[in-house]
Amino acid sequence: MHQGMGLDAYNALPMRRAVHAVYECCYSVLVSADLARSRPYADHESLFRQADALLFSLGEDSIDAVLQAYPLIGCRWPDLPDVTARFDGALLRYRDRFGFGFVMCTPTCDPTEVLDCITYRLHNDVDTERKVVRNELARINRTRLERMLGPEGGYYNW
Repeated sequence: MHQGMGLDAYNALPMRRAVHAVYECCYSVLVSADLARSRPYADHESLFRQADALLFSLGEDSIDAVLQAYPLIGCRWPDLPDVTARFDGALLRYRDRFGFGFVMCTPTCDPTEVLDCITYRLHNDVDTERKVVRNELARINRTRLERMLGPEGGYYNW
């Protein structure tokens, strides 16, 4: 994944490389291409706002395609086999209920936090959960875009 390139370097990339850099963050060719075409960005926040707007404008079929690109969550706790079994069961119930894998933006893989979130979200109806998933995808995209850009000005190696 591209990391710490800075906004100026991203704005200056050739189109194909700019699309590739952003695709690594959002798994959507549509969003990646539109973000690249909308360059130059004046600051990080304007790129983040555009990424959100593009994600929230996607149709459900496009969101399904994004979800297909996400790896299935698979945290393992060797010291806690009962937690791992409950986690796997919750993920299976989630996929059976909603038809796609569980998506959550979390800085840690704390079993209690993730299990609580899955359990809570299993009570959602499909429409509500799809809205929650879009919000989670937006949070994940922002985290990845922040990593791609790095600090304002980027790192020297770019």
